[in-house]
Amino acid sequence: MDPNDHTLDVAREIASIAEAAGFAPILIGAAALAVHNFPRHTEDIDFAVAVEPDRMRALIPLLEAHGWTVEYGAPDFADPLGGVLTVSARDSLPVQIVNFLNPPANGIPALHRSAVLSPVTLPGIKVADLPHLIAFKLYEGGSESARDIVELLIRNDIDLEDVREVCRRFRLERRLKAILPPDLKRNRGRAHKT
Repeated sequence: MDPNDHTLDVAREIASIAEAAGFAPILIGAAALAVHNFPRHTEDIDFAVAVEPDRMRALIPLLEAHGWTVEYGAPDFADPLGGVLTVSARDSLPVQIVNFLNPPANGIPALHRSAVLSPVTLPGIKVADLPHLIAFKLYEGGSESARDIVELLIRNDIDLEDVREVCRRFRLERRLKAILPPDLKRNRGRAHKT
């Protein structure tokens, strides 16, 4: 890691600001994968929130007060996400705050609310636990997310039934079943690759 890279410090500050503003940020994406034993390259750090889309703008001046550049990607009517704030700071990867609530299209705010109830905690940052992180990746979709999920299951001793239960609650069980490779077997309730 570059010794001038202050990404984690910036992410902690952003999480603190968002938490104080009532946003309940939780780390998802590649940085959360690393917490769960699967480090891989990333271009940004992602936090999930679930707030009314108009509230996203309220964070902008709070973040800009730290000298950071903030771009707001507003949602459209059909977008399941309720907007994205991208925060750029010197010597840091961009940090994105992704809103999982957009009332016309609905999004999946219940997933966020559930994830914040059982986070893994790093100093100053709440991270989605493994079943919820897998659900966020399933919601995101795509081949990279599918590969991430398989790697998470291989690298972690987890009860697949815990993952299935979270996926069932958010109607993602079919997506999970579709990406599980045949060699990923259930053995005494745990994920094992044979």
